Amino acid sequence: MRKRTSRSRLVSMRIAVLGIAALYVGSTTLTPLYPIYQRVFGFSELTVTVIYAIYVVGNLTVLFVFGRLSDQLGRRPTAIAALGLNAMSAACFLAASGVGWLVGGRVLGGFAAGLGAASLTAWIAELEPREDRARAAAVTSAGNLGGLAFGAVTAGLLAGYGPWPLRTSWVFYMALLGAAIVLLRSAPETVEQPVRSWRELSLRPRIGVPRGLRTQFVASAALAFASFALGGFYGALAPGLLMQRMGQSNVGVVGGVVALYFGVAAITASAARRLPRRTTLAGAVGLLLVGLFLLMLADAHRAFGLLLAGTVVAGGAMALGYRGSLQIVDEIAPDDRRAELLASYLLVCYVGNSLPIVSVGVLSRLAGPETAHRLFAVVLALLGLVAGGIGGSRRFSQARPALSGARG
Repeated sequence: MRKRTSRSRLVSMRIAVLGIAALYVGSTTLTPLYPIYQRVFGFSELTVTVIYAIYVVGNLTVLFVFGRLSDQLGRRPTAIAALGLNAMSAACFLAASGVGWLVGGRVLGGFAAGLGAASLTAWIAELEPREDRARAAAVTSAGNLGGLAFGAVTAGLLAGYGPWPLRTSWVFYMALLGAAIVLLRSAPETVEQPVRSWRELSLRPRIGVPRGLRTQFVASAALAFASFALGGFYGALAPGLLMQRMGQSNVGVVGGVVALYFGVAAITASAARRLPRRTTLAGAVGLLLVGLFLLMLADAHRAFGLLLAGTVVAGGAMALGYRGSLQIVDEIAPDDRRAELLASYLLVCYVGNSLPIVSVGVLSRLAGPETAHRLFAVVLALLGLVAGGIGGSRRFSQARPALSGARG
């Protein structure tokens, strides 16, 4: 009976992982299409960064207003609602006739990600059969990154070689979301006493980090910020870099490079799930520094081969950084404040994914892309070193036993 229950929870956890993958497919479906939208609608590279970063408006709105929704309504209805919002986002892109539609679609996608990421991340951790937080963090990050890789490669191929390059990808994605919603309906709810009426629902924002957990959270936040900023670079700026500085005009190639980055990240997140936390943090920082060096070298020499090598290393860095930082949060989060702490973590991730990208876009116009990219690399390297320094400190290690039950 116990084996059957464990097997059932494992199947349900895998369904939830597919849900978080589907949630993020739409984010990189847009990436290979940016050059086509630019040509059809006639906007600049800076507008691309704004369209990409406007996503964070939806993210932050949801986190501040609905960050605790899945703790109250339940994981399943919240996750299904998030995928429904993603379908509305895809419909905006499908009907797009100008920049306004793209902005609206990105904002709705941000709402969906903010709502779905916290609920699905908590749901996966609660469905994990052995309550293994490290494994839950690994499969969550692998699902997220796998969805990003799948979105990029699928959109690149459909846009590069299929009919209706700005339509087919979104029709495909809407069908994928429908299948994911059907599967999620079969997964069990893990919130034991969800609220039964709207009157019981509290929307008062509760995003914060309990005082005793702040040392560990700072290390997690610095690493997450750097990892997601690197992901934002590939999500928004890689198409321009490939086309303008590497001479790659095929959107299939653009999608392939972005998919390589997120695909390597997904495989690394899954393969490295048994690494100790401190090894994961050290590996993330080391790969981040090497990856940034290779990418800057590729940019300076306009060398496509170096870019591919840097992409592989940077993908591994993002995987370990995301998985390691999420594992810290999963391990230290009190059960009754899990979604609240995850919302704080996701807030850092979303800001990291958007704010540096807009800054690079603005600085590129003022000082040139090469200078902007170098400054971006320096900032990420410093954040990685901060995370590694705190994560390797004695205070960090000694804090953990006393913090696992913190509530204050």
